[in-house]
Amino acid sequence: MARRQARFTPQDLEGDPRLQDGSPDLWGDELGEVPRGLLTSAVRCFASNGYHATTTRDITQGVGLSAAALYVHFPSKELVLFEIVRASHEDALAYVRDPRIDQAGDASERLRAIVSRYTAWHARHHVAARVAQYELSGLSAEHYAEILELRHATNDIFRDAVARGVEEGVFASVDVNRVVRAMLSMSIDLIRWYRLDGSDSPEQLGDFYAGLALRMLSAG
Repeated sequence: MARRQARFTPQDLEGDPRLQDGSPDLWGDELGEVPRGLLTSAVRCFASNGYHATTTRDITQGVGLSAAALYVHFPSKELVLFEIVRASHEDALAYVRDPRIDQAGDASERLRAIVSRYTAWHARHHVAARVAQYELSGLSAEHYAEILELRHATNDIFRDAVARGVEEGVFASVDVNRVVRAMLSMSIDLIRWYRLDGSDSPEQLGDFYAGLALRMLSAG
C-alpha cells in the first residue's frame, strides 16, 4: 500500500522558518487586512500541502476564521490561487522590466542586472514563487492563459537581452532559446531549497547566478 504523505496543519506552518518570505508584500494595497491575511495563509498551505490537498478551512484557520469567511472575499479557492499566481508573475515581471536596466551599459551589464534581479526576486519570495511555479494545474483554462502571457513577456526580456548581446558581438554565438531556458531554470529552481535565514541573501545569490549566466555566453 502506498504511504500517505504527511500533511501539515495551519498550526504546523505558523512560524516555520522555511515558509517565511516576502509574500505579504505582493498583495495590492486595495485589498483589506483580512484578504491579505488569507492570501498569505494560502501561500503557506499551497506550498506545503499542494493546492488540491488544501481545504478552505486550512486557509481560514491560518488567520483564525471559519471556513465560510473565505467566500466573503474570494468566490472560490481557485480564485485565491489565481490571485497568488497573478500577483507573483506580475511583480517578478515588473522587477526585471525596470527601465534603468537599459541604461546599465553594454549587453553584459544589462543581462547581469536582469538575471541578478530575477534570481533575487525568487529568493525573496521563494514560498509564493513555489506556488506560482508548481501549482499552475489548479488554475482554470482562462486564468492559465492569462498567466501564460505574463510568462511569455518575462521570457521575451531574457531572450532580447541575450540576442542583442550576440548580435553586438559581446556574447558568443549560442542557441538563444536553449540558453535562456537554462538561465530561467537556474533562477527558478532555488525556490525548492532556499531559506531567507540561510547563508546567502537574495542579492548575493542574484550576483552569483548572474555570473554563472554570463559564463554560459563566454566565447571560451
